[in-house]
Amino acid sequence: MDEQRKDNGTSTLQWPDYLVIGVMLSISAGIGIYYRFTGGRQRTAEEYFSANRTMGVVPLAIALTVSFMSAITLLGFSAENYVHGTQIMLFYLGGFFGTPIVLYFYLPVFAQLNATSVYEYLEKRFGVGARIVTSAANFLQLLLYTGVVLFAPSLALEATTGLSGNMSVLLIGFICTFYSTVGGIKAVLITDVFQGLLMFLGLGCVLGIAAGDLEGGLSDVWNIAREDGRVNFFDFRIDPTVRHTWWGLLIGGTTIFLSLYAVNQVQVQRLLTAKSLKASEHALILSGPITMGLGILTSFSGLVLYGVYRNCDPVTSGKISSFDKIMPYFAAERMSRVPGITGLFISGVFSASLSTISAMLNSLAAMALEDYVKPLCRRFNIEFPMEKATLIGKVLAVINGFGCLAVAFIAKSMATLVEAAIGITGAIGGPVLGIFTLGMFVERANETGAIAGIISALITCTWAAFGQPKPVAPMLPLSVDGCDNATLLLDHRNVTRFDDHVDDSSYFYLYRISYVWYNPLGLFITLIVGYITSLITSRIFHKNAREPDPSLFVPLLASRIRRRRQDAEKTTNSQVLVLENRK
Repeated sequence: MDEQRKDNGTSTLQWPDYLVIGVMLSISAGIGIYYRFTGGRQRTAEEYFSANRTMGVVPLAIALTVSFMSAITLLGFSAENYVHGTQIMLFYLGGFFGTPIVLYFYLPVFAQLNATSVYEYLEKRFGVGARIVTSAANFLQLLLYTGVVLFAPSLALEATTGLSGNMSVLLIGFICTFYSTVGGIKAVLITDVFQGLLMFLGLGCVLGIAAGDLEGGLSDVWNIAREDGRVNFFDFRIDPTVRHTWWGLLIGGTTIFLSLYAVNQVQVQRLLTAKSLKASEHALILSGPITMGLGILTSFSGLVLYGVYRNCDPVTSGKISSFDKIMPYFAAERMSRVPGITGLFISGVFSASLSTISAMLNSLAAMALEDYVKPLCRRFNIEFPMEKATLIGKVLAVINGFGCLAVAFIAKSMATLVEAAIGITGAIGGPVLGIFTLGMFVERANETGAIAGIISALITCTWAAFGQPKPVAPMLPLSVDGCDNATLLLDHRNVTRFDDHVDDSSYFYLYRISYVWYNPLGLFITLIVGYITSLITSRIFHKNAREPDPSLFVPLLASRIRRRRQDAEKTTNSQVLVLENRK
């Protein structure tokens, strides 16, 4: 292979690789066609968006994992370990702490509500205003996030074929839009199982080839990482301007997990496709070890790649343009020796994106139908044609697919994959988590407080996430001592900043906050502003919080409200009896 090739050289794929990729894409499209012409044939909105509540525990658990673990995970998290060390692995502990919270507080509320859109909860709890604001914010989040996920496979295609990533974006976008539109959520979930297996296989190929290239095999990887300062779990600083610390990743990881699994349309909609609440709970619990296993395997792959390129970093030497391309570059340079293996790796990356994007498209369509189309029909006294709900949902899925394609084409201007994905999720997901938490945990909260809270949080967090200029992220040292001097293109770019203690005080403080804190920041601002505003408005304007159904609160609070109301009824009945006896 020509070492001078950057990101646009000749293709390293052979016909077996193209065959593997073609078979994978064909199977994904075929599953959509199969579910279009079997069972209920997606004729009803219930089947199209909820699979008639018939999904089993194991396929649902795998689907929950792979919709969370996209190509951003395979490429971005491996690059994070390569450049910044093992700290990012602490992010996965968020699932360990977040799962019981979802199971005991949030999921029972949504299971009892039994609605297609999670934002129906906000209308019942606060009012239509809170529903529209939150739904619009989350719709934007999913659209942006899906665009970044769609962009990720283009990095693999560029590094292995030398072709423009635009073709990859279009191919993945059209295939994914096709099978998620035609087959509904059941096709999405079943395809996720197939694609999840391909993700594990793709990582297995990377580790297998790397084991043969490393002198001491995979057993030496941890020692190499430790020697070069890449085993760095225990940074207990509380400073939120430090990019990664124990507390930042633990608290940020937990709140991001909650924003994705507790109140996000994508995962809640999936959880409610199970046969019962118990089945949903078992699926979520089972998805934990699968997610952790895939996450650890991805992170370890980053350390393995560092071991391979320890003495000649491809980015610093100018062979590739970003660290997110490290794994695809390895596939192009080393895995092409075995025909079909590179194709299997590319299939794994494509599968990671397909599984996430298809979930997003189905959920975006459900949100658009339930939160915008139906309310508009009611507002203008137009009778919504229920018999055409599925057709309208499919049209919305196609429109959303084109929207995600548009975002993908501008994703190149964003930060690294991990920062872009978590930044978007945090900046919008934190405030969304906050308004649901306010509704479920705070009885005195009202609509004015809820809207004030989420708007304040959205303004602050998006300002922090997208404001410029930001300080450049520090990196661990990388070496080019083992490179051919003729290939070195050292230009001392920002990516060569190795000092973790550079003074960034000249930057605006909000821009210095680490992206892992955006989600907790949004959650706390929504809760604090929402609670205080609710108290003020209820006292000044005598605007009391609604007297909603107790089932709209978390189970513990719901039980207390029911007991209090029962006691009040008993007291009232006793007083009535006393009055009647006196008469």
